[in-house]
Amino acid sequence: MRNIILGMSAFALAAVATPALAEEAAPAVTVSGSATVVSDYRFRGISQTDKRFAVQGGFTVSHESGLYASVWGSSIDEYVAGASDQEIDLIAGYTKTVGAATFDVGVLYYYYPGAEAIVPGYNSDFFEPYASVKGTFGPVTAKVSAAYAPKQHAIAGLHTKDDNLYGALDLSGSVGDTGVSLSAHLGHNFMDDSFLSAGKDYTDWSVGDSYTWNHLTFGVSYVDTNFSKGALTSPFTGRDIAKAGVVGSIGVSF
Repeated sequence: MRNIILGMSAFALAAVATPALAEEAAPAVTVSGSATVVSDYRFRGISQTDKRFAVQGGFTVSHESGLYASVWGSSIDEYVAGASDQEIDLIAGYTKTVGAATFDVGVLYYYYPGAEAIVPGYNSDFFEPYASVKGTFGPVTAKVSAAYAPKQHAIAGLHTKDDNLYGALDLSGSVGDTGVSLSAHLGHNFMDDSFLSAGKDYTDWSVGDSYTWNHLTFGVSYVDTNFSKGALTSPFTGRDIAKAGVVGSIGVSF
């Protein structure tokens, strides 16, 4: 992460002349980014890339007040949103720590450029507010989150408009100073009509580990859902996109 210092107080400027007392002012705004290659882009347990590689990247601008804005993107397969081969997420939120708990609320807008190329007027974009709370218990950090997409045309399954609710529990923790981290995820989609639920309420889960060295992170995880074999397949290749699989990743942060 690279910190950008936007301003210094008059006191801090004066202190530069006295090295023993000088202290760098905390940045009001920080900018961070990442770029990652994954062997399969899984969204809530379901492959978005026909179980093939994806290139992903994004950056976040955070203010000391807790406000932040992010842009994140990934390559996807066309069956996700018409003719689009990209997913771009636009995110705005607010985070605040109260005691041992950290709260995070915001809204995420999913944008799929070029999705209407095959069917003119096809509506693929939608927004989804989210909220989470996390806390650390010894070496383990636990987070409970929920995302609710109000009724929209883009996620309609059996109707002209549908909504969707997804909840998750995530656990993570580092193994001492080894650079190794372990994680576990359990999620459930509570709606069975929307496009996001693939026509049923379902559960997804994963376990994984990662190793960080300098700005590089290497990861591997096992991902699965409770979809029965062959229940959810790619319309182009027939691959089972909800089937269990191992996902590897290599990422760099800055």
